[in-house]
Amino acid sequence: MTNLTTSESIRLLKGNYTGHLGYIFQDKPYVLPITYYYDKDDHSLISYSADGHKIDAMRENTAVTLLVEEVRSSNNWQSVMAHGTYEELQGTDAKFKLHQFTEGVKGLILEKEQRETEFISEFSSKLYSRGTPTVYRIKIVEITGKRKET
Repeated sequence: MTNLTTSESIRLLKGNYTGHLGYIFQDKPYVLPITYYYDKDDHSLISYSADGHKIDAMRENTAVTLLVEEVRSSNNWQSVMAHGTYEELQGTDAKFKLHQFTEGVKGLILEKEQRETEFISEFSSKLYSRGTPTVYRIKIVEITGKRKET
């Protein structure tokens, strides 16, 4: 097993749109899958969610981690952990970042899966049934990555 360089770790984040978000709530760790987009302009991860357990937990404890991995086999994989700080976005910032998220994820799906997507619902199961979604970013504080190839 070898360490990824920072640029290799960022490349792994940029080339994917799903990962596992780790956060703490009432002294217990939780890990959930999310759809995200890496924003190279401010070295952060953009996502959104309906209000609920995850958002409440991140509001209370803003330290979070996103794990992204590409696994080809048990002896051929790479992963990255982006440790950061949760920040809620409001107003025009939230609208702009949600648009950037949508266009970015659509582009990755076209590139990786050779399929077009028209609506956000085609790649994200979050529905607006519980009101306006909370758009957030994770400002990356530290990034580490590993690789195994045999």
